[in-house]
Amino acid sequence: MLETFDVAIVGYGPAGAVLANLLGRAGLSVAVFEREAAIYLLPRAIHVDGEVMRALCGLGLKRELEAVTRPGVEGMRFVNAAGELLLVRGGTALAGPHGCANNHYFHQPALERVLREGVERYPLVRTFLRHEVFAIAQDADGVALSVENTANGSLETFCARWVVGCDGARSLVRRLMGSAMEDLGLHQPWLVFDAILKRQVPHLPAHTVQHCDPSRPATYCNVIGNRRRWEIMLMPGDDPLTIVRPENVWKLVSPWITPVDAELERAVVYTFHSVIARGWRRGRLMIAGDAAHQTPPFLGQGLCAGVRDVVNLAWKLVAVAAGKAPESLLDTYETEREPHVRAFIALAVALGDVIQATDPGAVAERDRRFRAGSPEVFVFPAPGIGPGARAQAGAPIGQPFPQPVLSDGRLLDEALGMQYALLGEKGLVAAADADTRARWEKADVLLLDDSHPGVRDWLRSHGVRAVLLRPDRYIAATAHDATELSQLAVALP
Repeated sequence: MLETFDVAIVGYGPAGAVLANLLGRAGLSVAVFEREAAIYLLPRAIHVDGEVMRALCGLGLKRELEAVTRPGVEGMRFVNAAGELLLVRGGTALAGPHGCANNHYFHQPALERVLREGVERYPLVRTFLRHEVFAIAQDADGVALSVENTANGSLETFCARWVVGCDGARSLVRRLMGSAMEDLGLHQPWLVFDAILKRQVPHLPAHTVQHCDPSRPATYCNVIGNRRRWEIMLMPGDDPLTIVRPENVWKLVSPWITPVDAELERAVVYTFHSVIARGWRRGRLMIAGDAAHQTPPFLGQGLCAGVRDVVNLAWKLVAVAAGKAPESLLDTYETEREPHVRAFIALAVALGDVIQATDPGAVAERDRRFRAGSPEVFVFPAPGIGPGARAQAGAPIGQPFPQPVLSDGRLLDEALGMQYALLGEKGLVAAADADTRARWEKADVLLLDDSHPGVRDWLRSHGVRAVLLRPDRYIAATAHDATELSQLAVALP
């Protein structure tokens, strides 16, 4: 009889690795299938925001992650062809609401190595490299995956209760689910050029620059260490096949560097897409990351969105697998995540309109609009999740709870772990009736009182006396009195 895993993950990129860590920590049995033999060694994603860095550190890998990332303290500048400053996204090394800097940069292979090493802590998680899934069949009892071991050509069958496709833009799992992609309008090819500096280049800025030049829109990024990236928009007449040749790439970046300054690591043409899947769950099959959506990179949210997906999905799979929640809880995965990622894609497209404008009239109007006032400071967005596993509506419900430092020196997430938590006034929580306490105990709700200044300050600033946090640290409900406190249990699975 075939072994049945709780969850099979197809794809072992960052989203798949984060999901494997989360499920492994919760004690689920997991099989991870990856068609490649090793981590892809060239750079791809380079940025995560503060919320996602918080989630990654919450895997118990904070020290290891800090060793391979750097806080984005310099921010981002949007400048026009004349060098005028149009827009600013600020940056700071100071801890933001998530207990860390609001932006972090990294070399993706180094990040993935940390995540995969984290997975090795969990004996119930088994990874199958050079194993390509080619067919999936589900029924009421589970899922059968047909897999080719490409190392020796053998065919194997694996069974799981659920399958999560973290298998990228060409996702097999999505195709087998029959989920079509909704086109949100942007499909623009760009040349992505990664370089490793061989010496100091004083005129290269420490901050990221969006060159909103209609003759050739471009982006410059200071990544980490001596790594730098340029993204250069293809213009009419450019040949995608020849523009990646070293001699052509060096011509394009000659305003900044020459072969004397740096060595070319890779040059590739990507088409920046804005698409989102219709249907993230079909029975026992689910998709996450690029399999579910693709965004242009102007907000640095591609990898972030995938991590947010699996953080949202993981605690729900854990609750359902343990019999603590009905399987319908998994339906809230798409209803919560789809509006959130759609909002980020829409904003990335809007920023793309600023950067990619080439029509002379539109460019002139853009510059006039920004020139009318001082350079606008762009505040990183924090859209709420859509309707789902929560008892109330309206802000701050559906927003992530901040991560203060507790009175014992720990960050909030270090104290809470992966479970529901009730943060409230000490007297109010202590006075809860027996039925309410029994419901909390059944749902493994961790109680934390307002003796911690960060908790007390948040409650007071929002005019509430208690707040219920989900395992993903999103706010499920708040309470103003004992009656509402007892009603918070309806937000529990």
